[in-house]
Amino acid sequence: MPGYNHPSLAAIAPFLEPTAAGPSTRWAARTAKRLKCTVAVGYPEAAEEGNYNTIFDKHITAEAGAVAYNSLVFVSASGDVVAHYRKSFLYYTDETWAQEGSGFWAGVLPIGGKGQQVKAAAGICMDVNPYKFEAPWTAYEFGNHARESRAKIVVISMAWLTRLSAEELSSQVMSPDEDTVSYWVDRLSPLFGPQGADPETIVVCANRTGEEGVSPRIGEVRYAGSSCIMGVQKGNSVRIWDIFGRAQEGVLLVNTTGPAKYTIKLGVKPEQEDSAAENPTD
Repeated sequence: MPGYNHPSLAAIAPFLEPTAAGPSTRWAARTAKRLKCTVAVGYPEAAEEGNYNTIFDKHITAEAGAVAYNSLVFVSASGDVVAHYRKSFLYYTDETWAQEGSGFWAGVLPIGGKGQQVKAAAGICMDVNPYKFEAPWTAYEFGNHARESRAKIVVISMAWLTRLSAEELSSQVMSPDEDTVSYWVDRLSPLFGPQGADPETIVVCANRTGEEGVSPRIGEVRYAGSSCIMGVQKGNSVRIWDIFGRAQEGVLLVNTTGPAKYTIKLGVKPEQEDSAAENPTD
């Protein structure tokens, strides 16, 4: 993994990958075919403007004039690339090396081994925030995009930070960051409104864990974890089928046709749906 905290294009250049054709995409294709599923993976992309099929030389350098993006590629169970997205709203740590993408992605994805066609939307981390933290909070750009695209699945790949110290984080490995999850829910507010999702939209928030040095602008780089799979729709509650802790790594496997483990009432801390389910704060 190349990491996220790179001070310049030159620093990340050794890790850049050709568009939908590098080691991350090849790993996604192998995994998708092996598990008969649809795989999404983020990667740092080197691309020629307007060309999604460029094959670069073995060594990509900033001096070679590479245009770089923070990107997300989707691969079907057959191993084929079925969607590609370039991050549109850049965070401080992206601005040192990446260009803005041309806009949020929405389309139809073949999901699972049978390739069921499902409307989907995708974003990367900062995309759920107001543009450059300058747009009005209530613009809800990504939330409105998900609503207007009538997506049934929303995939958000993240490297979301925490302000906890290393000591605090190590003592709360299995505890989800409730404030972070509540923030993500708030940024999806358009899916709860009168014109919101009906029936339910599945939202996958895949966030990083661990720490990664120091950034001159934001200080120590440490991640909030708390990856989760949510169900959102019109109303005042969110279902969470399962969620990881702040520093917990692994794979969440859930049945979205069954009952969720937890419920978030808007403005209220998470509640358990099933008294036998594991408490997310233990």
